[in-house]
Amino acid sequence: MYDGSAAGKRWDASERHTKSMSLRTTVGIAALAVLGCAGGAFFWLHARGNQHIPEVGSPEPPGFHAVPLAEKPAKALAERSSLPTESKKRTPPDDTELPQRAGEVLEYTANVSKLNNVANLRLQIAGRGNFLGKSTWHLQAFAHTENPLRMVFELDDQFDSYSEAGTLASLQYEMHLSERGQKVESIQRMTSTAKEPAPPGATEARVLPGTRDPLGMMQYLRNVDWARTSEVSSPVYDGHKLYDVRAKLAGGSEAVEVPAGNYTASRIAIRIFEDGVEKKDASFTLYLANNAARTPVLLEAVMPFATATVELQKAK
Repeated sequence: MYDGSAAGKRWDASERHTKSMSLRTTVGIAALAVLGCAGGAFFWLHARGNQHIPEVGSPEPPGFHAVPLAEKPAKALAERSSLPTESKKRTPPDDTELPQRAGEVLEYTANVSKLNNVANLRLQIAGRGNFLGKSTWHLQAFAHTENPLRMVFELDDQFDSYSEAGTLASLQYEMHLSERGQKVESIQRMTSTAKEPAPPGATEARVLPGTRDPLGMMQYLRNVDWARTSEVSSPVYDGHKLYDVRAKLAGGSEAVEVPAGNYTASRIAIRIFEDGVEKKDASFTLYLANNAARTPVLLEAVMPFATATVELQKAK
């Protein structure tokens, strides 16, 4: 929900523009796997001919202190929160057991309906640090449309998430959106108590305790031990609305072939609820490789206006 701030009103003013981006949102949803919960704008566009803008990370927010890769952050899991009821309140894994690592880069190609490679997508873990007194992951996502879709929608996206290391609850979520010269910058500082005012340039987003943003939710699903836990749920705030996302193990040993290779993967069915009502017009299936990294290798999205798949091309 919003607090009625000027930044929130700015989003209201752009809502009609946001709704016009349905097809583009499908690509963004697929790109970021659990962004299917968002239903909002997940692309920022840049009018620069057919040239992709360089993927230059936005400056770290004030108060974020990066930790060298060789350094073990102190008290990394000191402030864990309980997992949802559906997860049987299993304790999150220790740092040494987490599948994600600083510097990881995953590259994907997205296909929509009968159009192949309409977008190239990148998920990366930019680093680990301390933010607001907590050990924090800096997560990033980039997406660029490709021809023929790019001839209609020239899009280049960037998203930044600062999520608690132990729980992956969101501390700050950033969206940098631009379309044909029209830009929207959104920095959301999460709070469940309304006692942590947002700094200048950011919006205070009041959310439920333990709320994750889309990038943090993706990493959270990788952290779940699906051999022992069959279902989890989490509030997810996409920068526009708050959703309840429920993920359930639908198959533990599926053969998956993607450009990056052949994998045996766990199939996770994702359901989205808004105000307690399931969004039955959309369904999402995420495949996590049964390897140590639990790599997201494939996403299938079925929506009223299109179907989309996102396939892993390269893991670094």
